[in-house]
Amino acid sequence: MTSAIRHVTIDCSDAYAVGLFWSEVLGMPLQDEDKPGDEEALIKGAGLLFVTVPEAKTIKNRVHLDLEPQDRTRDEEVERLLALGATLVADRRRPDGTGWALLADPEGNEFCVERSRAERGAPATD
Repeated sequence: MTSAIRHVTIDCSDAYAVGLFWSEVLGMPLQDEDKPGDEEALIKGAGLLFVTVPEAKTIKNRVHLDLEPQDRTRDEEVERLLALGATLVADRRRPDGTGWALLADPEGNEFCVERSRAERGAPATD
């Protein structure tokens, strides 16, 4: 018998607000019952659970998400995410088009934006 990952849990000071940010990033809704002030918020379709904790983030994440844009370029997605409230932490994009951008959500949780499948010239597999 093995285990399955049910959720990836992200600690934050405002679970609902951070959940809403990621809901916009992924284009997936929070659960209907999640409301402002709740201690937890869940994007069920992505398996992301946001949990309010008393302590603030102080160090770099040990686990982070890598995003692959589905209907736009990496650079277009970076611009969209910055407009949603993300911040650019480090720009690892290279002149030849490879690389990634390291961003942080509104509470400082880092994540990367990689090139889209089309930018990599990779065939569709799904």
